[in-house]
Amino acid sequence: QVQLVESGGGSVQAGGSLRLSCTASGRTFSSYRMGWFRQAPGKERESVAGISTSGQITYYVDVVKGRFTISRDNAKNTVYLQMNSLKPEDTAVYYCAATATFGIWYKESDYDYWGQGTQVTVSS
Repeated sequence: QVQLVESGGGSVQAGGSLRLSCTASGRTFSSYRMGWFRQAPGKERESVAGISTSGQITYYVDVVKGRFTISRDNAKNTVYLQMNSLKPEDTAVYYCAATATFGIWYKESDYDYWGQGTQVTVSS
């Protein structure tokens, strides 16, 4: 069982930056692929970024490429999402997710554990 706790959300003006953190319980964090997803009001949840167990391979949805960076620190059981050049359309609740199985990084159903979410609001 893995528990995930996100932090770092908040309100920022367009063009600003935020760094989200997701800390996992347990001793096997390095065995989990991690992902960040988001859900805007009235919309379905969508993938944002994914990272391999070692952190060497990362994935991004096209709309955040070049602005967001996913990383992880396995010694701290934490995955990060650095968000720069934020836009109003980035406003959403951001969730981190974990899975110990092989799968497709952007596929929600491949993830076994989810955090409670953290709100990110970007004003114009």
